[in-house]
Amino acid sequence: MIETVPVTGSTNADLARRLASGERIAEGTWLVADRQDAGRGRQGRTWFDGKGNFMGSTVVHRLPGDPPGGTIALIAGLAVHEVVSPLVPPPHRAALKWPNDVMIGAAKLCGILLEGSGDAIIVGIGANLAAAPDLPDRATVSLAAFGPAPDRDAFAANLARSFDRELDRWRTFGLAPLVNRWLSAGHPLGTPLAVGEPGETPLTGEFAGLNEQGALQLRLSDGTTRTVHAGEVRLAAN
Repeated sequence: MIETVPVTGSTNADLARRLASGERIAEGTWLVADRQDAGRGRQGRTWFDGKGNFMGSTVVHRLPGDPPGGTIALIAGLAVHEVVSPLVPPPHRAALKWPNDVMIGAAKLCGILLEGSGDAIIVGIGANLAAAPDLPDRATVSLAAFGPAPDRDAFAANLARSFDRELDRWRTFGLAPLVNRWLSAGHPLGTPLAVGEPGETPLTGEFAGLNEQGALQLRLSDGTTRTVHAGEVRLAAN
């Protein structure tokens, strides 16, 4: 079920309030906004709410035996990748950047934000369908750069179906096939990366895959491999 609202502060915050009030929000329910005036990304960043873009959130209820909750970011990335890939003409390619971005080349197309609420995890997704923000610190892109912008409502319906399939696979088959499929959609092995929160000196190295739990493997210049469980990851210059 997809609920749409003309404008709200944040679809993630709306679902969090509803859960906190005791409402049982069924999995498969999406809240989608035409515009957001307080959308959020990582580190409290404001999410661009361009008209015609996708801004929506859904809920995953943690069940006994589920894989680690943080790997839901991998589910969400794969779900978005499945929907946007047919809309990106060659030689361009949509690719996943760990843990929660969908990229086209070096430009960000989509961001994903996971937030906990009791036994639930709220998954917020923002995708640049019609317009991309002009940011001073990173390149961005919209699908409209490659042809007519996809219809937001059709995109939402396709994403809801794709996410539902990925969630079922995650619960049924566990992390191993999820990690393998994520790697096939991710940036190539050897891609230069920089890892570190804003204000920190970044740790640089090359993408060396994911481990069995979905954590980033970063090969350093001395040949050792560092496991990264969380952090800001950027594509680095060669």
